[in-house]
Amino acid sequence: MKDIFDEAGIKVIESNKKEIDKAIHKIVNVSYKNCPETWKEIKLGIAGKQKREEFIKKLKTAIPS
Repeated sequence: MKDIFDEAGIKVIESNKKEIDKAIHKIVNVSYKNCPETWKEIKLGIAGKQKREEFIKKLKTAIPS
């Protein structure tokens, strides 16, 4: 995920980890703390260049840098 955060211009630090985690769950439409399902959706959500770009765009919108 580090490369995706880098592309989105998001710096992950201790104080924003929870906010980022919640935003990712919301983006993939999975209830918070359901990590296995979230990772499954992330992998599907970044498969292919276009999907990856859409996911990064949603991250940029959800998490102001």
